[in-house]
Amino acid sequence: MSRLYAPTLKEDPAEAELASHRLLLRAGMIRKTAAGLYSYLPLAWRSIRKIEAVIRDEMEGIGAQEMMAPVLTPAELWHESGRWDAYGPELMRIADRHGREFALGPTHEETFTDLVKNELRSYKQLPCTLYQIQDKFRDEMRPRFGLMRGREFIMKDAYSFSATQESLQECYEQEKAAYARIAERCGIYALPVVADSGQIGGDTSVEFMALADSGEAELVWCDCGFAADVEAAATRVAVTEGPGDGTLTKVHT
Repeated sequence: MSRLYAPTLKEDPAEAELASHRLLLRAGMIRKTAAGLYSYLPLAWRSIRKIEAVIRDEMEGIGAQEMMAPVLTPAELWHESGRWDAYGPELMRIADRHGREFALGPTHEETFTDLVKNELRSYKQLPCTLYQIQDKFRDEMRPRFGLMRGREFIMKDAYSFSATQESLQECYEQEKAAYARIAERCGIYALPVVADSGQIGGDTSVEFMALADSGEAELVWCDCGFAADVEAAATRVAVTEGPGDGTLTKVHT
């Protein structure tokens, strides 16, 4: 401990808005390199490795296999999927010395799909789930909230490939259950919330949101078990057609 590199701070840094950001800085766990870019100091990196161990244990438990894909993704793959323009300015685009365009991956659907489309040749090889734990990038206009909204961040991303819709749904439910166990093992109370798929696409999306006094998202939820991000929440009101007598009746709902 006498040699531990953990430069603590007595006062709250002026730049830190969220309690999590203030505490991470004061405890000597992270340091800002540039806007939205942070160095993980020894205590933080030790914690991250423990979290990764929990994630790997749960992923292996459902048969997912870990690998590593390049951070750089050729622009051709993004044009093929139609997301080069659709993703928006948050996609960090670069060009090499030959003028070829690449994206710094915010997510890797294109890379993994291109990888397996020429390798998995039979339905007997399915289902197959591959995952990685890797740095991701997004060109945030106003990076703030510390690690909550950075331009470079660590993500565990998994991609499953199935022969049938039923198999796909089974893989989805396995992942969902694994995520719940990860949150529980990390001591986080997180609700599975109906969410907007955004640029990722698809017709079903659930995200786990940890309830906190401060954060960057809002949700609606009730004791019945329903929970949704405010962007994805929907309701349906039944309107009875026909004449009425105009009187109000108090009913239990």
